[in-house]
Amino acid sequence: MNFGRLFKSKPTPRIASSPSFNYLDLHTKPFYIVASVEVGNTTTKCILTATDMNTGKTYIVNKTVKMTRDVRRPKEGEEIFAHTINATPLTRESIAELVKDTLIESHERARLDIKTDLHFVVRSTGVVAELDSPDQVGAFIQALAKGCLDAGVPPRLMTPAMSIHNILEKFKRYTMIEKVIFMGAVASCFPPQGSTGVEVVANEMEGELATAGIKEGSRWTDVDFRNPCLSMDFGTTLDGRVTSGDLPYAYTIGNLLGLAGAIPDAVVQGTGLVDRMTGATLDIFDSNIKPDYGKEAQQYADQIDEFVVIEKVPASRTKYGLVPVCPQAAAQNNVVLIGCDVGVNGSDLSKLSKIGEDLYKSKNLKILFGTLDIAMARVARRLVQVGVEEGVVTRNTALGVTGRAGISGGKPALILEEIEKLGLYEQVEKNVVFVDDGLARGAAVMARCMNSMGTPKNPLGGLRASRCILKERMNYESSKGAAPVPQQARGDKDTQAYFVGGHKRA
Repeated sequence: MNFGRLFKSKPTPRIASSPSFNYLDLHTKPFYIVASVEVGNTTTKCILTATDMNTGKTYIVNKTVKMTRDVRRPKEGEEIFAHTINATPLTRESIAELVKDTLIESHERARLDIKTDLHFVVRSTGVVAELDSPDQVGAFIQALAKGCLDAGVPPRLMTPAMSIHNILEKFKRYTMIEKVIFMGAVASCFPPQGSTGVEVVANEMEGELATAGIKEGSRWTDVDFRNPCLSMDFGTTLDGRVTSGDLPYAYTIGNLLGLAGAIPDAVVQGTGLVDRMTGATLDIFDSNIKPDYGKEAQQYADQIDEFVVIEKVPASRTKYGLVPVCPQAAAQNNVVLIGCDVGVNGSDLSKLSKIGEDLYKSKNLKILFGTLDIAMARVARRLVQVGVEEGVVTRNTALGVTGRAGISGGKPALILEEIEKLGLYEQVEKNVVFVDDGLARGAAVMARCMNSMGTPKNPLGGLRASRCILKERMNYESSKGAAPVPQQARGDKDTQAYFVGGHKRA
């Protein structure tokens, strides 16, 4: 018997969250301020982030969150453009109003001016359940853009700079736009196809942002979450990416999609504590209640497990877990689609509600919360396991988790225990990171990537345990005829200037 293993202490999860900071610093230090605007199935958020351009670390300035179900009802003559997963109707006009109000409120709380203090806006949506095809996501993003414009956001803050002349004076020493250009790779990873990847799966942009956000958030921990990596974003719906270990840019070799937070939501909707259609776990979550992970919670989690399907998405599906998908496009791009469903497109969610009803009638909130934590930890392990079986996840792959159904309660510790069962890592806690607000942090990264801003001394790109890939990027772009200036324009000594808080220009 291995007594060392028997008495081995449980791994401690690495949970990234930025510390508070002085608001006065926003105006005295080189902070790049980005607004992440997201209309999701459960929540609509505007999260303001500020990135210290000297260190590359991102701070959360303000987080304004509204329940998407509270969006105003469609007015006469408005076309219902989409629905949330819980059937809340949305029109282009109602989306725009919701975005406008959320943006303005967020800036007012942060005491910032949209027109003078904001540097960039990134828009995304998790509302893909009722869309008929992945390409409709673009139209949804346009509706978000209208809300931003109505709030007073200048159009230039939603598109990448075309030259150094479009960069604010105080950030010119931090941009490399004259040396490298944005080629569509956010945090050094190309999307599956074209410029967006939504041809493969409707929520690819969310997966892209979550991956980039986890890369940024990992800087607050000792986990090196660079390529190759797997991101899991447990919002109401599931999104995420698996990246390769290629240089200088990695490729997306896997996408995650389907249901995530909708699983515990369905259980809670059966308890009678929340609305049976639009209720969410967020409505009853209480951090003061300690979950019970005992035998009874394990048994209820077993029941939930029976209805949760996690697999490589079959080629016959056009929707999986209510998310529009194109397996043929994925196959053409060598992308493995890993899906999570409950029945077929949520057909068995009502059975989870029945489990919730039985559980709450005979037990209590401690066992309910314990059950949900255990069930979602198992979902995380099963997703990774499919990645391993399909050959896109190896012991070199870093794992990252974000989203309410993956980082709340006691889930991080339980997920580590579940991942440890796969035997991938010697030290599982050094290879798995949990990040708050992955989408918002990813928006901050995307904004800087689109404007060729980076921190080579603390890089997001490249491989785990490796150095900055700036030189490789320059060589790559030069070979493609895409470099904005000849490679010879910077000698080795000039390159070193990038490693000391930005570079100076003649």
